[in-house]
Amino acid sequence: MDLIHLDISKTLGEVTKEHIAALETGAGKATAALHDGSGAGSDYLGWLHLPSSITDTELTDIENAAATLRACCDAVVVVGIGGSYLGTKAVVEALGHSFDPLLAARKNPLILYAGHHISEDYLYELSEVLKNKPFGIINISKSGTTTEPALAFRILRRQLEEAVGRDEARRRIIAVTDKARGALRSLAEKEGYRTFVIPDNVGGRYSVLTPVGLLPIAVAGVDIRRLVAGALAVERATGVDTPFAENISALYAAVRNALYAKGKKIEILANFHPKLHYIGEWWKQLYGESEGKEHKGIYPASADFTTDLHSMGQWIQEGERIIFETVISIEKTDHEVVVPHDEADLDGLNFLAGKRVDEVNKMAELGTQMAHVDGGVPNIKITLPQVSAYSIGQLFYFFEKACGISGYMLGVNPFDQPGVEAYKKNMFALLRKPGYEKTNR
Repeated sequence: MDLIHLDISKTLGEVTKEHIAALETGAGKATAALHDGSGAGSDYLGWLHLPSSITDTELTDIENAAATLRACCDAVVVVGIGGSYLGTKAVVEALGHSFDPLLAARKNPLILYAGHHISEDYLYELSEVLKNKPFGIINISKSGTTTEPALAFRILRRQLEEAVGRDEARRRIIAVTDKARGALRSLAEKEGYRTFVIPDNVGGRYSVLTPVGLLPIAVAGVDIRRLVAGALAVERATGVDTPFAENISALYAAVRNALYAKGKKIEILANFHPKLHYIGEWWKQLYGESEGKEHKGIYPASADFTTDLHSMGQWIQEGERIIFETVISIEKTDHEVVVPHDEADLDGLNFLAGKRVDEVNKMAELGTQMAHVDGGVPNIKITLPQVSAYSIGQLFYFFEKACGISGYMLGVNPFDQPGVEAYKKNMFALLRKPGYEKTNR
């Protein structure tokens, strides 16, 4: 099977081969620190060998639980925030039909999301949609007390119990939580919910290949075994003994750190395939939460091309030269659409007649890369053979491994997120949560 390909040649106008080679030692030390557990945050390295350690029995258990929900539900609500839903949404959006909610005959439950923000209108409208519709819930929370998902689950659980009764609701609710502690674990044991464990040594943003992601992804009809197999291929290809020039994760980490040292403070993850939008959203959390510490870190942004070339394209082309791009390119599409000939040719597009739409898109991609590089925006290119479970699994592990290496090269702990708690303390004080009164100013 083909591996994803990394091309750094369009960065060499900004950094030299010698500059990148000089970072080989640092990248090697960072990779070794990941593998021997000597770096900061080593308690959270469970994701590192997850593709090779997950068992057939574990995958079968996940598939069986997914089948139970698929059999009785027209919709399944994934309740979670951050890494508890972004990886799922990224995979489901990438591998699903673009117009899935409108399909007349659907094979799989519609995957909906809650608990990823606090919007009264959203929750009201979600509740309205679920009325008279067989639905289930996958509640994902380590503690069970994180405000956004806990609030959504309380409301949706009540609705489900009122609709089908408490006993049937128990069958349609699955909890993904801590193995022994927390409010959700206690509730699951009390109510008899089926449960899956969030591993203690895997942080949320690295958890897509645990039941956090695999369960709802399986409910959506995605082949989770192919997803894991893709991740395993990159795990094997980026090991501690892999030479620097062949280790795509280490090389990506080194190049982006080299560009950062040259004043490139913003990285734009761009794609030319709209199904990859949420890959960008997941990637932003992974890198922003992992590297944005101690007043350091590249700011992760994302763009969907060619759409955003008609909005942000001007700034990218001629704005402040503090950016570089990483472009995800898709080698082969799933379908073919050919531009027809038109006798009147009022739109002037007959020069494209007979060409596939993907050829037009590829030339837009190449033309954009040429223009941006000429305009002072270095480009890294990641090529996926196609948008498949196998390729997406590769991409997730590639980014996770590179993030760990990059964070160590930057000199931060890529596995904690101390700054995330600041807003919560203020919110709780303003809401007069017991114990937080003195926080309010």
